Amino acid sequence: MHKKALFCATVDYHFKAFHLPYLKWFKEQGWEVHVAACGDMKLPYVDRKYNIPIQRSPLNNKNIVAYKELKSIIDENQYKIIHCHTPTGGVLTRLAAREARKNGTKVLYTAHGFHFCKGGPVRNWLLYYPIERYLARFTDCLITINQEDYIIAKNHRFKAKEIEHIHGVGVDTDFYKPVEETDKSLLRKEHGYYIHDFLLFYAAEFNKNKNQKLLIESLALIKDEVPNAKLLLAGVGPLQQECQELSLRLGVAEMVDFLGYRNDIDILLKMSDIAVASSLREGLPVNIMEAMACGLPIIANDNRGHKELIENSKNGWLIRNNSEDFSKQIKTLANNRELKTKFGIEGRNMILARFCIQKVLEEKSRIYRNHMGEMEEVIWAIH
Repeated sequence: MHKKALFCATVDYHFKAFHLPYLKWFKEQGWEVHVAACGDMKLPYVDRKYNIPIQRSPLNNKNIVAYKELKSIIDENQYKIIHCHTPTGGVLTRLAAREARKNGTKVLYTAHGFHFCKGGPVRNWLLYYPIERYLARFTDCLITINQEDYIIAKNHRFKAKEIEHIHGVGVDTDFYKPVEETDKSLLRKEHGYYIHDFLLFYAAEFNKNKNQKLLIESLALIKDEVPNAKLLLAGVGPLQQECQELSLRLGVAEMVDFLGYRNDIDILLKMSDIAVASSLREGLPVNIMEAMACGLPIIANDNRGHKELIENSKNGWLIRNNSEDFSKQIKTLANNRELKTKFGIEGRNMILARFCIQKVLEEKSRIYRNHMGEMEEVIWAIH
C-alpha cells in the first residue's frame, strides 16, 4: 500500500508559513502527502488537500462538523501516523483518530506552547491543563518546543507514549540574514527612514497578550534622550486603536509607525537596529528567531519562550514587564554600537547552532523515522 502522510491544521496558511520544508521532506522519502485545514490555499508538495472548517474557538459549533469530516478522512485513507498542532486542532484530530490508533495509527502532537504555563492565569490551568493531560493518552509522541512545557509534560506524567523536545519550526537562515551597512541605508531610504534613525521593530497582532502598550510607554520615557528612536509595529488587531491613542497621549505619535499587515518582514528586520518583544506568553516565538537570524539584538519580556532564545548580556536582555527597565536597555543599545553589534552576532550564531531549519529537520526526521520504521504509512495532522 502506498505510504501516506496527512497534515491537519486550523488554517492552511500555517503550512505555508512554517512547514513547507517538512512537507517536502516527506515527499522526498516517497510519501503521499495530504493536508486538512480550513482554507483553499494551494500548497506545494501536497497530493491531496481537504478544506475542513476547523475553528480557533473550541466552542464553535463548526468544530463538530470538522471532527466528523476529519474522522471520515482518517477512516477512508487508513493513515498510520497523525501529527496534530495547536489546542483545537490537537483536540479534534486526536479524538477523530482514536479508532484508527487501535488499528496501528501513530498520533503525533506538537504543542506550540501550552496555554497553561508557570505563572499563567488560573483559568488557563483550569480549562486547558485537564484537556491536554487527558488527550495525552491518545498521543504516541507529544512534541514540545520549549523546556518549560517539556518539564511540565514529564513532571505531570502526561501519558503520551513518548515526550520529545525540539527547537521550534526552524528558521531559514539564508533568507533571514544580516545585510551590509550600505544595503541597510538603501532599504531605509526606500522606506522613508534616515540612516541615523534608531529603529526598533516588533511584528505581532495587537492584542492583550502581545502587550504593545509596554513598548510605547517605554519609548515615551526616553523620547528626549533618544529622539531619533522609531518604533515600528507591524500587525493588526483589536487593540491597535488603543495603542495609537496611547502614543498620542504620551507625545510619541511621531516616533511610532503602525505598519499594518506586512509580507516583507525580512526587509523590515534587515533595516532595523534592534528587535523588541513585549508579549506576556510565548511558546517559541518565530518573530524573535527571525530577528536573531538577521543579526539583531533582542530586548524582550521575560517568559518561557523568550527564555529559550535570549541570554542576558549575551544577545540581549529579558525584562520583567517593566517600562522603566525596558527603556533603560533600549537607551543602552542606542548609545553603544559595539555592544549592539556583539549581541547581534551572538544571536545569529545561536540560531545557526540550534534553531535553523537544517537543525530542526534533523530533530523531526529522527522522530518521524522512529515511527515510519514500525509501519508502512504515515499521517501527519498539524494545527
